[in-house]
Amino acid sequence: MFLVDISPSMGKLREIEVPSGKDGELDTIEITNLELALQFVMLKIQEMAALTVATQIYNGRKTDQCGVITFGSEETDNIIHEKHGGYENVSEYIPIGQPNAGTLAKLARLQPSTVIGDPIDALIVGIETQHQYLSSKKTWTRKMVLLTDGENPIEVEDWEATVHKMNTVQIHLTVVGVDFDDEYLPFLEEGKSNIKRANEEFYHTLAKSMAHGIVGNCDFALQELSRPDIKQTKSALLGTVLRIGDVDARPEEAMEILVKTSKATAIARPKSWKKFARRQKEESQEEANIPLDEETEVYAQLHMRTQYMIEKQPPEGEEDQPPVYEQLEGITKEELVRGFKYGSSYAPCPGGQFERLPTRRGIDICGFFLEKNFRREWEMSEVTYVWADPAQPLQQVALSAVVQAMYEKGAMAIARWASRDGMDPKMGVLRPTMFEKADCFMWVQTVEVNALSKMPFADDVRNFSFASLETLINKKGEVVTDHPYLPTDEQMEAMEHFVDAMDLMDAGEKDEEGNREPWFDTRLSYNPVIHRTKQAQFHAAIVADLNTHPLPPAHSELTKYFEPPKRVLKRSRDAIEECKQVFKIKEVPKRVVQTRKDGHVRAGDEDEDMILLDKMPRRRLSKSASQFVASQQEASTSRSQVPRRKKSNPNDSATESETEDEDEELLLDKKQLPTPVPDADEGSDAAPTARIVGTESPLEDFKDNISRGDLVTKAVEDLGAVIKEIVLRPFSARRTEEMLQCMQELRKVCLEEDEVDAWNAFLPDLRQASVEKSGDPDFWLRVRDLGRAISLISSSEASSLGGKSDISETNAVEVRSHAAWF
Repeated sequence: MFLVDISPSMGKLREIEVPSGKDGELDTIEITNLELALQFVMLKIQEMAALTVATQIYNGRKTDQCGVITFGSEETDNIIHEKHGGYENVSEYIPIGQPNAGTLAKLARLQPSTVIGDPIDALIVGIETQHQYLSSKKTWTRKMVLLTDGENPIEVEDWEATVHKMNTVQIHLTVVGVDFDDEYLPFLEEGKSNIKRANEEFYHTLAKSMAHGIVGNCDFALQELSRPDIKQTKSALLGTVLRIGDVDARPEEAMEILVKTSKATAIARPKSWKKFARRQKEESQEEANIPLDEETEVYAQLHMRTQYMIEKQPPEGEEDQPPVYEQLEGITKEELVRGFKYGSSYAPCPGGQFERLPTRRGIDICGFFLEKNFRREWEMSEVTYVWADPAQPLQQVALSAVVQAMYEKGAMAIARWASRDGMDPKMGVLRPTMFEKADCFMWVQTVEVNALSKMPFADDVRNFSFASLETLINKKGEVVTDHPYLPTDEQMEAMEHFVDAMDLMDAGEKDEEGNREPWFDTRLSYNPVIHRTKQAQFHAAIVADLNTHPLPPAHSELTKYFEPPKRVLKRSRDAIEECKQVFKIKEVPKRVVQTRKDGHVRAGDEDEDMILLDKMPRRRLSKSASQFVASQQEASTSRSQVPRRKKSNPNDSATESETEDEDEELLLDKKQLPTPVPDADEGSDAAPTARIVGTESPLEDFKDNISRGDLVTKAVEDLGAVIKEIVLRPFSARRTEEMLQCMQELRKVCLEEDEVDAWNAFLPDLRQASVEKSGDPDFWLRVRDLGRAISLISSSEASSLGGKSDISETNAVEVRSHAAWF
């Protein structure tokens, strides 16, 4: 029973922090105390709730039932008031029963009232209501959860009688208080009223007087509900028979042992998600223009439907036409014949399945083998215990003798298990296991290799040989002892230190004796998929809008093994540095490869408008000018051996000419058109290369190509050639600032993209060319004024970003200060 306080004080607003979804930031929203308390109620109900009669959420047991009683309600509706009167403002809001999705929806509609209710009256009503419902269910566990903020007066007279009644019927009481103090937890409310402080003391006294009572804080209770937990289940014992030998042909050499089986492990999977879609209007509603009722469900669950289709017989003369959907017709499942794949064809099976093997219920031991020959990867199923029948001592002695004999010999058994007569058998192994008070077998089904059994045959196990990691042999057949692939003694020792430093067996907390425990415990490690999915489903069911109330972060117990312990990281720091030095590890910056929308083409130059016909001024040409350009292009096309387009009709010459004029005008606005380098030799076999950095706006072209993430080397090479070309031109002083910016950007990219050698080769070449025949005599002086930031790249600079350089920092500084260089 949930006893919920809906007095006016429960409508007090409070601020809570929720994740905003942006870089882990938190937003603040306002909710009432009642909404906070109802979150706890709905989360607890979901553990036992069922969405529908056939589709349940998590537990969905019929014995998990609950009811909700509100106190402080404006109406009075309870069984005691109907019989004897009194107990005002206490209402049975939800009768006791198995909860479902409607229960959660009804709870979400609760609002604070305008009157005050007494929690003791609600307790008495809850006791009587629960006792009347469970009068014929004596063994059921009775629980009560009281949720309140403790801000209203309580009639505490004769409360001892209420406690005596609850202890008599063995009721477990939990008081969940909004902003209640707890001496063991960091929850202390400032500015607490005297009434609330007195009520908290009373609730603690009440809980201590009960055999099963506890008082907690609502915030902490909600936090604990998100803690991952493992539900322990007890597997039911199923009876079967263990047979050794042929009990039919040679009964004197065989025996049967009555055994019971139970699960030792079980696979846990996250609950599946269901697909929903917005409900559409029916044709009758659309014709009548009737809107959907807002109170009805606007979403409906999607269900899979299978439909069988075959091709219709095509009309005569259309046999070669490909089939389309309209040429298919549906058939029922009863008209189909089941078939099994046999090679590239199918073997029909009119009866639905082939004749089953005449199997008999039980576990038949087929043979024995040494345990050391069993490979771990053959185990592919859950583990099952095979016990002797607990009610028959002779069967226990017989099974224990077989288990102990196999254990002493180090043997395992190959067994075939049929759950019922005529069922498909499962092949597996039986491993003898001796516990302190009982001996048993552990059954595991082995890997499925062929259709009829689960045990692999010798031909099904394939061995793959790999080259040795410790012995290298060259092409001459000689054993190589010194090779980069072979670790040295120093490297082996450094790796041993690193492995020892990362040991987790003493990285946990200290026990009572002060000894370090192991850091990882399988009993405290949870599957994040299962528990996070459960938390997401529960949260989506208790909030009205996920945009304003997003999913909170996972509980710390779920993520505590995501990061290695700090103690181990601190301890292994020296070992990591040793490995870096011995193995000469260098960090390589990751290159971001972006998908380019178009291919690289040659960039335009500022002075090519006069000589290149495919790059024209951005102006509308006259008809005569367009014809001239077209004639020049046709001549260029003929030289490159591209066939001309012939006119099909002389009368269409004018129309084609106008169309070509329009096409030429459209091409005028395209800045980047592929153009071969004019200096290419006509008789050369090599295809002419095109620059991707032009002289008109080199810095813009360079940045554009670098941002695409490919052809970095080509872009660096082209920008260096463009800088040199512009510097050597006459009157290049007007572009000095631009060239200095290009050099700074080029040096930065060369350093980041591991093109250090290209920069160190480019700079001396540019210095020699600019000093000897520069168009601007003062250009190199401007370069010199920029100082060390634009000089050669040293090895220390390159290694910081994962690159290499043949010039040391000392040499780079000396070259910078040398008068002959700068």
